[in-house]
Amino acid sequence: MGEPVTERVAVVGAGSMGGAVAAGLVRSGVAEAAQVSVSNPHEAKMAPLRELGIACYTDSAQMLAQGPDAVVLAVKPQVLPGVARELAGLLAGRCVISIAAGLSLSTLEALMPGARVVRAMPCLPVQALSGATAVCAGASATPADVDLALRIFGALGSAKLMREDQLDTESVVVGCEPAFVALFVDYLTRAGVEHGLPAADCREMVLTTMRGTCDQLLASGEHPRAYMEKVTSPGGTTAAALKAMETQMFFAVGEAVDAGLERTAELAGKKG
Repeated sequence: MGEPVTERVAVVGAGSMGGAVAAGLVRSGVAEAAQVSVSNPHEAKMAPLRELGIACYTDSAQMLAQGPDAVVLAVKPQVLPGVARELAGLLAGRCVISIAAGLSLSTLEALMPGARVVRAMPCLPVQALSGATAVCAGASATPADVDLALRIFGALGSAKLMREDQLDTESVVVGCEPAFVALFVDYLTRAGVEHGLPAADCREMVLTTMRGTCDQLLASGEHPRAYMEKVTSPGGTTAAALKAMETQMFFAVGEAVDAGLERTAELAGKKG
């Protein structure tokens, strides 16, 4: 369990991320259901959250009128400006946490005058309470606001405070990581199948081993290189396999991150 969240948290948007934030606060045990509320124009999307005892609203203004301590804006980047302008009067004076990619702190602060803005960049595994989130404070955000954002997203996995200029890199390295990992699992499974393993059994064993490896690395704090040495015997099969893999993988990962950052810049209008 993470650090307790005793403040009242309202989440605008009940999509994959907004729903994960609201549900995760309760499922992780860091917050009581009575402290969490969520709004979404589509009632059906909030049904699983109602089952957890979370207050649900189809009208965001009505939810914010209840006086939450913090508001998480969990709507798509292209929708957020309209939502922010519509709710600006109710957001003024509050801690507002945006999870919209590509919208800078200066843009968000201009949309919501008087709000204490924090940016957060979560990744998809927060749905399983095992994701990572980078948090960045706006000009008016207080240390208490930052602490609250870290506790909210810390309940969903790992949350770290970063500078805004670091968020793009974090969003590629961490935000794209689930796809990178899934691709590696798929390739390793396909290699196993090519050499005679049943696909479903191979995939299950690969995933189970990957989870165990990550759990051990997190629990021990051990450097990955030191961990690799434990399963790499001199002149053994792992040493031979790593020799074949490492150089190509190093360049492939580097090129993948570079490509992701280049595309991020294009989407943000920083290039071209």
